[in-house]
Amino acid sequence: QTVALIELTARFDEETNIEWARVLEEAGVHVVYGVVGLKTHAKCMLVVRDDGDAIRRYCHIGTGNYHPATAELYEDLGLLTADPEITADVSDLFNYLTGYSHQTDYRRILVAPITMRDRLTELIREEAEASDGRIVMKMNSLVDPSMIDELYAASQAGTEIDLIVRGICCLRPGVPGLSETIRVRSIVGRYLEHSRIYRFGRGDRMRVFIGSADLMPRNLDHRVECITEITDEGLKDRLDEILRVNLEDDVLAWTLGLDGWQKVPTTDGVESQLVFRRLAEGRALG
Repeated sequence: QTVALIELTARFDEETNIEWARVLEEAGVHVVYGVVGLKTHAKCMLVVRDDGDAIRRYCHIGTGNYHPATAELYEDLGLLTADPEITADVSDLFNYLTGYSHQTDYRRILVAPITMRDRLTELIREEAEASDGRIVMKMNSLVDPSMIDELYAASQAGTEIDLIVRGICCLRPGVPGLSETIRVRSIVGRYLEHSRIYRFGRGDRMRVFIGSADLMPRNLDHRVECITEITDEGLKDRLDEILRVNLEDDVLAWTLGLDGWQKVPTTDGVESQLVFRRLAEGRALG
């Protein structure tokens, strides 16, 4: 049995998605269209399977669309897992989306517009209160006034903050007395930077999340979004590597200052997208 949620208000894909809905229904798939009043932007897949000895759940939570064209052009991340808590959460999320549940609490995922805004606010404030506070975020857009105010407050408390924002950024870094510890950069290259990574803390305190939401009012309040925490140490290291290389880039990187965007001078020749390609090739070859 298969259930598919088709978002009919997907930008540039409305006609295609309507046709897919018809094709899927004719094939016997149960097609649903989401929650009334909320666009569904979460990127999730769930498989419940009889493995012979037990019924097991497997899920994928991603930062990008399940779309073959954008998969060739966009940089994205995804978690494929059989973790019992995460798969139970995604089961609850699908029950919510299909009208079988009014879930308001989750174990390991953050869901907008239910839990995400409050939990991200808590995580920022925890770093503001820490003696060694550290925040690194990678996203497409930073627009939400409340989140920007929280980051300003964390900066005034001495928290070191690096933001990698591909598109619109309404936060002003480096303003004396307001955002002196905040740096903002953007990576513009062959591939469109599309993944969202939210990292809080250092060392043993480090917590990392990936998912579909940018820090915009529409993502946090008017869409169904999903972010999951990554707890596997090896995967956390991989995400930390991605952030580190993005922050070291001096070929594709631009930095935001008080006078607007400026190209980062090339000194070491670190091109992040080329570095990631070489790392991926190396891992594929073992």
